[in-house]
Amino acid sequence: MTTIDEIKDNFELLEDWDDRYRYVIELGRTLAPMSAEEHSAANKVNGCASQVWLSRQIAATEAGEPVLSYLGDSDAHIVRGLMAILLTLYSDQTPSHILNTDPIKVFDELGFREHLTPQRSNGLRAMVERIRNDAKETLAAAT
Repeated sequence: MTTIDEIKDNFELLEDWDDRYRYVIELGRTLAPMSAEEHSAANKVNGCASQVWLSRQIAATEAGEPVLSYLGDSDAHIVRGLMAILLTLYSDQTPSHILNTDPIKVFDELGFREHLTPQRSNGLRAMVERIRNDAKETLAAAT
């Protein structure tokens, strides 16, 4: 899996936003496929203009701390790529790590604030909110 630092480095190499969008679309193609069952109403992310699903799995570290992993899918190529970046930050992480990571800051560092439509920005926020709520629920259940 690509790291966030590799994504940032690749973004710096690509000066043109058309090339950056192509790269984002390629990142989306690297997402693991979701099963038909995971494309359910329970996994649908509300607040996105396109169809977006996030499926959460919970495992535990050797110390018993919960770890959240995600599968994601969208019918929109760029949204799927944004999801790939988001899951690079959040998947396979503890709830505490998720709650202490500001993905909007990372997306701003990559220059997305000026290059995302308001609809895509709202969809990104909806995905972030969903994952952060999952982290809060998981922490509450663990205590």
